[in-house]
Amino acid sequence: MSETVSFPSNGDNASGYLALPASGSGPGVLVIQEWWGLNPQIKGMADRLAGEGFVALAPDLYHGELAEHDEMDKASHLMSTLDQARAVRDMEGAVDYLQGRNETTSSKVGVIGFCMGGMLSLMLGAEYGAKIGAVVPFYGAPVFGNAPDWNGLTAPVKGHYAENDDFFGPDKINALQDELRGLGKDVSFTIHPGTGHAFANETNALGTYNHDVAEQCLADAFAFLKQNLSS
Repeated sequence: MSETVSFPSNGDNASGYLALPASGSGPGVLVIQEWWGLNPQIKGMADRLAGEGFVALAPDLYHGELAEHDEMDKASHLMSTLDQARAVRDMEGAVDYLQGRNETTSSKVGVIGFCMGGMLSLMLGAEYGAKIGAVVPFYGAPVFGNAPDWNGLTAPVKGHYAENDDFFGPDKINALQDELRGLGKDVSFTIHPGTGHAFANETNALGTYNHDVAEQCLADAFAFLKQNLSS
C-alpha cells in the first residue's frame, strides 16, 4: 500500500513516497534519503517501516533528481548543492502532512535518515523539535560547521555510526555526542566496530554492506521509534 503524494512546502509543493501499514494506521515516521536521492532503496526502507506498522513518508528532497550508484560524482554534486534550508522546510512540510493524515496515530513524528539523511534528520529534530518524537540517524551528522541551534532538540536520539568512515568518523561523532549531552540532550551514538560508511545499505554501492550489523541496527531503530512515538 504505497503511493506518491504531494504536500505544501516553501509556498509551493513537494512530493514524497508514502507507505501505509497493512493495519491501516500507525505512528508516523519520515525516511530521509542518502545522497543518491529518493531511489528504490529508500522507498524500500519506507515499505519496510510500513511492514513494521508505521505510516512512512520519504520526501523527495532533490525534487526529481537522482544519481545512480555508479554516479558518485553526480551524487556528490547533488548533495553539495542542496539548499539545506529548503530541505529542512521540505521535511517540515512532510511532517505536517504526516500529522494531517488520518492514518497517523502518533502525536509526534519520528525521523530516520541515512548518510546525508542522517545529518538532515538531526537538523530537523532541532529545527522542528516540538513535532519530532524520536530521531534515528545512520552514519550522518551536521559536523561540518552547519550545525543547527541545538536548543530546539527535545526528542531522544539514538544514532548508528561506522568505525571506518571518511565522512563522519568516530572522533567527530563522539565530540558531537559529548556536546549534545553537555546541553542536556538525550543522545546516544553507537560506533559499530569493523563497519564502513553505508553499512546498512543492502545495494552495497560502496562495498561496505554488513548484513548482520544492519539487521541488528534496524531492529533497534524500529524498537526505539515504537517506544518513543506515543499515540
